[in-house]
Amino acid sequence: MSKADLPGRTVLWRAVRAQRRDVALGALLGMGHQTGEALVPVLIGVAIDRGVVAGDVTGLLLWLGVLAVVYVGLSFSFRFGARAGERASVTAAHRLRTELIGRVLAPEGGAHEGRLPGELATVATEDARRVGAVTMALVVGVAAATGLAVGAVVLLRVSLPLGLLVLLGTPLLLWLVHLLSKPLERRSETEQERAARASGVAADLVAGLRVLKGIGAEQAAVARYRRVSGDSLTATLRAARAEAWQSGVVTMLTGAFLALVVLVGGRLAARGDIGLGELVTSVALALFLIGPLSEFSWVNAELAQGRASAARIADVLGAGHAVSPGPPASEGAVLRTVEGRLRLRGLSYGPLREVDLDIAPGETVGVVAADPADASALLRCLGRRADPEAGAVELDGTELTALGLAELRTALLVAEHDADLFEGTLLDNVTAAAHTRTGAPVIAAVAASGTDEVVRTLPDGLDTAVTARGHSLSGGQRQRVALARALAADAPVLVLHEPATAVDAVTEARIAAGIRDVRAGRTTLLVTSSPALLAVTDRVVLLDGGEVAASGGHEQLVHDCAAYRTAVLA
Repeated sequence: MSKADLPGRTVLWRAVRAQRRDVALGALLGMGHQTGEALVPVLIGVAIDRGVVAGDVTGLLLWLGVLAVVYVGLSFSFRFGARAGERASVTAAHRLRTELIGRVLAPEGGAHEGRLPGELATVATEDARRVGAVTMALVVGVAAATGLAVGAVVLLRVSLPLGLLVLLGTPLLLWLVHLLSKPLERRSETEQERAARASGVAADLVAGLRVLKGIGAEQAAVARYRRVSGDSLTATLRAARAEAWQSGVVTMLTGAFLALVVLVGGRLAARGDIGLGELVTSVALALFLIGPLSEFSWVNAELAQGRASAARIADVLGAGHAVSPGPPASEGAVLRTVEGRLRLRGLSYGPLREVDLDIAPGETVGVVAADPADASALLRCLGRRADPEAGAVELDGTELTALGLAELRTALLVAEHDADLFEGTLLDNVTAAAHTRTGAPVIAAVAASGTDEVVRTLPDGLDTAVTARGHSLSGGQRQRVALARALAADAPVLVLHEPATAVDAVTEARIAAGIRDVRAGRTTLLVTSSPALLAVTDRVVLLDGGEVAASGGHEQLVHDCAAYRTAVLA
């Protein structure tokens, strides 16, 4: 077993182990069902020998009664065995989906890096379903093996040559079926990768539909999706051909094997080595064996697809963390009361080089970045989506890396410029991170962000439904609601990144005053180039070339610093 195979097989094993009770119950009942199925030809043969050959009517009725009881038992076991197997399948898929979502949303990040959202959605749905189906395949596989074993034992009792033929031929047939599943496994993995890519591109294009229409790029977007979708179609057709080829060859091999069993049984009956009832039993058992052998073909296909999907799930679950998880709650530093002193000490990350910045508790500081990359790097470090290459970021004298991520993000909230809204009501979005859904803090956040104007234009006010990612609102409305959500969280330290780029100048000035009033006495960092927002700060820091190039009041820097004027007024 290669190291690359191990994570996927571990995912499979964990999925099965978590549902071992249902798998065991389903397998046990499936064994009972297959045993009953295998005994039906035997009972029919006995009934023929006793009732037809020997003329014993009482014996015939007795064995027909036994046959009826067996039918009731195998029907019962099939019904409840299938239910247990299906329950194991859907529950295992649910557990995997939950685990995948937990990993993607983990504070440490890293799972979504390099993957489009649609790709992750495909992994969490179709791949999880295929891995969950492996539990059902195991139930069916155990039941089919039982049917083959019982059939072989019966044939051994009827005729040693027939029994040996089944016992020796079945493992060879199963080995050939396993070899035939390898191409399907490879092509299934490619199929899932291409399908996930197509899903991701489609989601990406739908999310940017307004922008694409605005710049007249619809044809280019359609051409891009056509290429990706074509690749997915090609991979799907190749996987379908592999599955059809496997099923066809397996059916041919199975038919040849069963024909051989019937041929040998017929010759034995012709020589008088076995009786009429035993011949009927042998032929009926040969026909019965079609079922278990066909089920093995299906089981191998499910296992092949399950292994491919498990490898993709393992890639997501095993993705490296973007930042270290931080110490356990029992060992890490604890911020009992957050004063809000924020300090950057020799911070180097990406384009940033040895940035020193000290922000006092309750201070409102503006940060202007001549290069947007500097602002992005600063935000990643403050939000601990990345750790500094050198230096440190401290909150109240404690390095962020010494704090648990959950505690840190309660104390220090970074509100990104492109933050999405969620499906629900407007109030749900505003209070998503707030301590309460009502009261003065929420009302103040709605007013300070200009969201009250949005509320007045909507039919149901704060109870108005918002579609996924807020697409039912305009860009300016979405931005104001996202700002209200950040303000309503009432974090001790708040970092806002360009919170008013999609509103008019009058609204921008109102938002600037609102932020100043709502955040009075609490530490606030405004990463922006908006003169209106910078005018309400206590001081402004200019980042140029990855370093602190200037610091002072907004009016002073506009008057004295050419680089600042270019960054803010150009």
